[in-house]
Amino acid sequence: MDPVSGLVLFAVIWFMTFLCVIPFRLETQGDRGEVVQGTHSSSPEVHNLRRKALITTAIAALIWAIAAWVILSGIVTVRDLDGWMFNRMTPRPEL
Repeated sequence: MDPVSGLVLFAVIWFMTFLCVIPFRLETQGDRGEVVQGTHSSSPEVHNLRRKALITTAIAALIWAIAAWVILSGIVTVRDLDGWMFNRMTPRPEL
């Protein structure tokens, strides 16, 4: 895997993980009973984005390490994925 490919893969995993982590322990204005006039009661009151970003980084690093290991070890290749789904690629010649 190229370093740029690894960085892009990490960025994609990080953002997907971040979107999953954001709702955890989210306190809304409705939960606190302090709804500001002109806002919706489900608007966030306390977010703690720095802590969520650190948690996201730890989880994404673990997922990325597993994905990079699978890619670099050759356990699953592009030809394997194609054979399972589309069967468009020609089989690799056996050496």
